[in-house]
Amino acid sequence: MATVQEKIEQMNAKKEHIRQAGGQKRIDKQHAKGKYTARERLEKLFDEGTFVELDMFMKHRCTNFGMEKQDLPADGVVTGYGTVDGRLVYAFAQDFTVSGGALGEKHAHKIWKVQDLAMKMGAPCIGINDSGGARIQEAVDALSGYAGIFYRNTAASGVVPQISVIMGPCAGGAVYSPALTDFIFMVKGTSQMFITGPAVIKSVTA
Repeated sequence: MATVQEKIEQMNAKKEHIRQAGGQKRIDKQHAKGKYTARERLEKLFDEGTFVELDMFMKHRCTNFGMEKQDLPADGVVTGYGTVDGRLVYAFAQDFTVSGGALGEKHAHKIWKVQDLAMKMGAPCIGINDSGGARIQEAVDALSGYAGIFYRNTAASGVVPQISVIMGPCAGGAVYSPALTDFIFMVKGTSQMFITGPAVIKSVTA
């Protein structure tokens, strides 16, 4: 039976694995594009030492298309709260190094939580978007996740400030939510917002 110290070491090892996100190779690829990782972005956004991460150990429950074999640290999104210039702020940052930042059921649930907490506390909610859209393997569960985000966007409209930061490609559902928020910031040459890809447009208009 593991001792308390061994269990603590196991937990710290799991945390370190999750912090490595999609692995050093994908992190290097992100940096090569002139982009920061999700955690690096949050580190720069929040006052030093104030960010508290929520649901770090969240995992997807999908078993379709071999997904049960896929390890997606933090399920592709980092969520939490802290202070920005001394003011309480809630935020999420999608992690492009993990499955292209694609949104699945549990990924969405993490975002729902910070949206709900922002409403409860009367605090701003910042979404740092860097996502290829819905995680197709999770099908309706992923789409339901987006529906919950949109609902919360509309419920929060005029109640708490909602800010979207587009840091990479955002397609499909990843575009609708930012469009419902109060402010959208984009990076020249890096940010993209589009309803869907050329192949889908061609198939439905041909």
